[in-house]
Amino acid sequence: MIFSIIADLTKKETENIARDVFALLKGKGCEVLFSVKNKFIVGDLTDDFFYEPLLYERCDVAIAIGGDGTTVKVAKNAAIYGKLTLGINGGRLGFLSAVERNELELLNQIIDGKYKIEERIMIKADVIEDNQIVASAHCLNDAVASRGDFARLIDFQIKSEDRELLSVRADGIIMSTPTGSTAYSLAAGGPILSPDLNSFVITAICPHSLMARSIVVNSNSVLEMLVSSDVSNHAILTCDGDKPIAIPNNAIVRFSLSEYKARLIKIKPENFYEIVKKKIIEGRV
Repeated sequence: MIFSIIADLTKKETENIARDVFALLKGKGCEVLFSVKNKFIVGDLTDDFFYEPLLYERCDVAIAIGGDGTTVKVAKNAAIYGKLTLGINGGRLGFLSAVERNELELLNQIIDGKYKIEERIMIKADVIEDNQIVASAHCLNDAVASRGDFARLIDFQIKSEDRELLSVRADGIIMSTPTGSTAYSLAAGGPILSPDLNSFVITAICPHSLMARSIVVNSNSVLEMLVSSDVSNHAILTCDGDKPIAIPNNAIVRFSLSEYKARLIKIKPENFYEIVKKKIIEGRV
């Protein structure tokens, strides 16, 4: 098998995990690839360094070492290439990780084919101005439209099939997948969804309303959100915490089901609700 290790190896703990993973996989006769960004850190291990697109193209499994942010980024990119993702927790919560740093022997099960694959839906977000798409992104966790330069409320109007679904004044709107329902949406008061559901969650951030609650919609729905802010403010769209995209005043943001699905490797037998209990309710690793 061919594995790509994708991580920020400038962190010593992450580097140590990567070295252990490399030794285990090479000892089993697997090919292991690294990003060229890490050549000066682990150049003593191998000569197999590639730019990121090739890391995904060449591998069977993309290994993300780090926190949930790293796993989300790698899983999203791997989805575009139709590849599997394995998360190894080198961060704090590691909610999406299949393996903890002290469980690396479980990698043997992947080599032996003893694992399951969890498919996770994604959101496609398009920013539309004058009937033209000016920016697009795919999101595994969430797409967040929020106020930009000033601490002023923004008016959001969301429609489904040309009928108003929600109209609210707030700091922002979180459009979340089931995977992202345990992230920012949860912190903003949204519900936890099982990752096998085909639904999106709409959660307002600090809404100026006593009755604003999250709304769960079918993921096959195409939602259009009109964003209106005052002339001196600039709303932004942030997808999975990436670089923000400017939303022109009175532009439309369209949310739909992405054609890609993230495919996460699952090794341990614990189910989603056991992970929620352990990592979110009890705060254990």
